[in-house]
Amino acid sequence: MSAVLTIPAVEGKKADKLAFEANKLSKRLHRLVGQAIVDFNMIEAGDKVMVCLSGGKDSYAMLDVLLNLQQRAPVAFDLVAVNLDQKQPGFPEHVLPEYLSARGVPFHIENQDTYSIVKRLVPEGKTTCGLCSRLRRGILYRVADELGATRIALGHHRDDMLQTLFLNMFFGGKLKGMPPKLVSDDGRHVVIRPLAYVPESDLEAWAEHRGFPIIPCNLCGSQQNLQRVQIGQMLREWERKYPGRLDNMARAMGNVVPSHLQDRALYPFETLRPTGVVDAGGDRAFDEDDQGCATPAAPATVAMPTRWQQAADSAD
Repeated sequence: MSAVLTIPAVEGKKADKLAFEANKLSKRLHRLVGQAIVDFNMIEAGDKVMVCLSGGKDSYAMLDVLLNLQQRAPVAFDLVAVNLDQKQPGFPEHVLPEYLSARGVPFHIENQDTYSIVKRLVPEGKTTCGLCSRLRRGILYRVADELGATRIALGHHRDDMLQTLFLNMFFGGKLKGMPPKLVSDDGRHVVIRPLAYVPESDLEAWAEHRGFPIIPCNLCGSQQNLQRVQIGQMLREWERKYPGRLDNMARAMGNVVPSHLQDRALYPFETLRPTGVVDAGGDRAFDEDDQGCATPAAPATVAMPTRWQQAADSAD
């Protein structure tokens, strides 16, 4: 009898713990997105932000957080969700319109059969991502013009950015990542990535908590030998063995020291001469903390204005 009486108490404690963890996750997500918006001046007063919604966990979370911040942000901005229906076989066309209508979000569904184009032009067994991405990008830029959007928001997160950094190093010979904000290649659009500081694990947990109606990508989701997939597996293994490593690497992308790299376009190596003056940024190659033992310095961030901070802290 006593065991039966304790069950509600145990269940109550479990529910309280789950609610506490969900609230903590919500605060963290909104704080990280708010900080990225401030650091890179992603959204300004009067902007119309076109949120690219694929039906995956990342874009759902991005829209969810932006909707909450929109209600509390210190500047007024509009949101419109856009989905590109690429006519993949079996794509559940009803899911996104039903979800967006239920949430009262303005949206546009763009119907373009890029699936058939990709399948026709890319040989079997070859990676489809390059062509698919180019086709999708051109269509979304056109839609942004038609909707009068001043910002195009993409759902790439911190781990995507790290993967891109390593892909470019391993296979492209470039120290190049994925910027949180850029001008599009046609020079006409500003593209932002509000999830730039957010770990993928947080997005997975948030999607589960919120119960988003996830739509899988049948075109590229099964390409398990993609270089990006392999890099992602490598990063997850590093994080499993060495917790915090991905945070340190992400900080490094915002804490660059050109004088200690080899790009002559970024630093005037040819004209260096001894000055006789102590230089705090000078060579410390023989010091212990340059042998992999130093605690990484945090990159410079912009102090979050009080009203943005309040918007993030008060989010549901």
